[in-house]
Amino acid sequence: MPETLKKRILYVTGLPRSGSTLLCQLLDHHPDLYSLGHSSPLCPALMGLRHSLSDNNFLLSQLDVDFELGYDRLLNAYRGFINGWFAEADTLWVVDKNRGWLSAIETVHHLDPDFRMVVCVRELGQIYGSVEAQHQKTLLLDFPDHLANLSRYGRADKLFADGGVIGAPLRAIEALQEVNTSLQERLYYVVFEHLMTEPEAVMAGVYDWLGVKAAAFNPQNLTVKPHESDSYYRFKYRHRTYAKISPPAIHDIPPRIQRELQKNFGWYYQTFYPDF
Repeated sequence: MPETLKKRILYVTGLPRSGSTLLCQLLDHHPDLYSLGHSSPLCPALMGLRHSLSDNNFLLSQLDVDFELGYDRLLNAYRGFINGWFAEADTLWVVDKNRGWLSAIETVHHLDPDFRMVVCVRELGQIYGSVEAQHQKTLLLDFPDHLANLSRYGRADKLFADGGVIGAPLRAIEALQEVNTSLQERLYYVVFEHLMTEPEAVMAGVYDWLGVKAAAFNPQNLTVKPHESDSYYRFKYRHRTYAKISPPAIHDIPPRIQRELQKNFGWYYQTFYPDF
């Protein structure tokens, strides 16, 4: 019999510094959801497996002989890997967080036809401001992509470039607007500013969309778990969780950078911040 997924998976993804860590922390307060809150290696593991198998001459030879059997084996193997990944969870719903899911939506749908994906977004100037503020606290350490010696404008330019830490997922969100409507209906966007000011209303919307019962929590008394390591980001992108939700201070953004963000990513502001 074909392998099926044993869990309902909620894929959490989105832009950096946009509340995905907080969202996973809040999801873990629901008794029917299993959420560790850490960025997961599941997505890159699956993509790496695809890359490796696609270059395997023995597999390619078998596909030449009986493509249907070989491809069914691949599908079963991928789903078996996912089942094994969540084997310890005793809930039906599990949460997996990785920005890479943004670019893998069609593959996700192929493996998991009943998937649900939450995409976290935030006003772009404040994302840049959050990154820059943390950099100013850690000036003696460089970014993984070596941005420390650049000017603030140059750093913003690199961050929002096509392959940048912010730019890459931002382009992926733009591409999501072009996927089939049936896939777009499986996406749920969480706006950072709304999550910070009305967390209970936002989570009620998420639970209703998932079709799970509502679960109350106290935004001023949250469970804090050990957060994921920050060292692989050179401490430039923190993942701390806190016992209560406090909206962050507004970052002061250089006017030239703010103007260019709104000009270059007009589609983003029109979609998520039409009144900005």
